[in-house]
Amino acid sequence: MNSLMAAKAYSAIQDGAMPTAGGAPVGQSGFADMLSSAMGNMTESTRAAETQMASTVQGQGSLIDVVTAVSSAEASLETVMAVRDQVIQAYQEIMRMPI
Repeated sequence: MNSLMAAKAYSAIQDGAMPTAGGAPVGQSGFADMLSSAMGNMTESTRAAETQMASTVQGQGSLIDVVTAVSSAEASLETVMAVRDQVIQAYQEIMRMPI
């Protein structure tokens, strides 16, 4: 995910629509759907990186493809971890609120 994609996603959320993987907004998608999508994307990129590594070990792939796939998987994982940290922080703030 680059900064342009993040800006577009933020803009779409502000307009009341959630972005999808293809970039088209969806009407009333929930937060759980967004988290599920992020986890699915992270899992896909991790599996793609593992597949690239396995094919390179067998002598069928290039090192550049492996590095690219691993970098993509790492970026996806860091994004999911950042979202997780923000969700935990928000939960802790809510729990500290007086009733």
